Amino acid sequence: MPSVEQDKTREQRIETEIIADAEDKEDRAMAWYYYLEEALNFPFNAKWTKKSRKSTTPQEKQVEVLGMAPDDECLKDMIVEVAVINGKEDDVYSAKLSEIEAIDADEDTLEALADWQYWLARGYKF
Repeated sequence: MPSVEQDKTREQRIETEIIADAEDKEDRAMAWYYYLEEALNFPFNAKWTKKSRKSTTPQEKQVEVLGMAPDDECLKDMIVEVAVINGKEDDVYSAKLSEIEAIDADEDTLEALADWQYWLARGYKF
């Protein structure tokens, strides 16, 4: 059962702008990938809430979202590359986009993130 109510405006945008020509799982994944790559204005600051198998308490880190991971890494989930704020320069990690909450981002970025969160909350799959 979906955890959010249906949003007709968002549904229409997803159907007509994001996955309009997608015929299968891979097409839908790539449609989402290219939509997010274009709509998210990188870099932006965010909170990364990482769930760990080792701990029941999620870890939260302040990060700068640098960009989408390569498209071949996003066939099952949308992945972004992040750098921990005030971390070492080499510390770039892969994070699920669903674990990212924007702190300082423009309207286009916030809308695209909300579209992705909505898609997941409705229980949709590629």
